[in-house]
Amino acid sequence: MVSAANVDYYERNTLGFRLRQRRFAQFRRLLEQVYDERGQVNILDMGGTGTYWRIAGSTLTDYNCHVHLVNPDLTEVPAHPNFRLERRDARDLRHLPDQAFDVVHSNSVIEHVGGWQDMRSFAREVRRLAPRYFVQTPNFWFPVEPHFRAPLFHWLPEQLRARALQHIHLGFADQKQADMDEAMCRVHGVCLLDKAQMATLFPDARIETETFALLTKSLIAVRDGLS
Repeated sequence: MVSAANVDYYERNTLGFRLRQRRFAQFRRLLEQVYDERGQVNILDMGGTGTYWRIAGSTLTDYNCHVHLVNPDLTEVPAHPNFRLERRDARDLRHLPDQAFDVVHSNSVIEHVGGWQDMRSFAREVRRLAPRYFVQTPNFWFPVEPHFRAPLFHWLPEQLRARALQHIHLGFADQKQADMDEAMCRVHGVCLLDKAQMATLFPDARIETETFALLTKSLIAVRDGLS
């Protein structure tokens, strides 16, 4: 499973960072709800990184948040007592009991976990592990593919995408893909979802939309106990 991080993911002067800030403001409302009820918030971040939480500013302190990061590829967590890292695959967290956390959070991860059955497993664990959750993913129907940073790229047949990656430097990769095997692995490393698919994976959630230039850029499955 691939995390959402990339080389300039945290540059504050980028559009992506500003959109993530706006998105985090939505997530903060869930934290407020839990804090008002319990005086602290236990968060499970599925596939996230410690660096991502820089965007939170003082939120973690303000709401007495404890963040449990589940990411098999992560090697470091912030030097902060309220962070814990578990190197596991978020598609299978059976060692954790039902409703073990207050909130599950996931940002741009579900599109990386594999095919439909893998996404179902990921979504099952999200729904099982907390009464509230906030799961974001890029929208398939937005015309610019965010990982490859290319307009219409994700709408091409996968064979054309793989061939293109062998000849053109796209997205966050450091170089062109060396051969068809590398290119196909990268193509299959991202599987974008549309609103109907998100609603199917998260039937007890409200599917919110994040817009840019009047188009839906991202989809967010939210279960907050209020809808």
